[in-house]
Amino acid sequence: MTQQTARLRIRRGTADELRYDEFTVPFDDGASVLDALLWIRTRRDPSLAIRYSCISANVCKECVIAIDGVVDYACTTRLRAGAVMTLEPLPGKPVLRDLVTETRPPRERL
Repeated sequence: MTQQTARLRIRRGTADELRYDEFTVPFDDGASVLDALLWIRTRRDPSLAIRYSCISANVCKECVIAIDGVVDYACTTRLRAGAVMTLEPLPGKPVLRDLVTETRPPRERL
């Protein structure tokens, strides 16, 4: 396996305070976007808000985000070297913070 670097441009904040932060992440072949997000939270910015459950085998589909404008799973999308990957919260959902959106149906939020 060859170690490479990926550049991730991540939408941060809430709807009121929107910005993009860019991170350079080392990775080996086959690493996922979720692997990179966990690396960032562990080694660069513990305040990064993400949602996932596959590691705890709880609920799948928690890590769904927009990756380069396409809604996909962070856990199955592979990192790419040489290009900036833009990560954004799910479109059309209220943003709680960073990549975390409100995913419960309106009736369940009462």
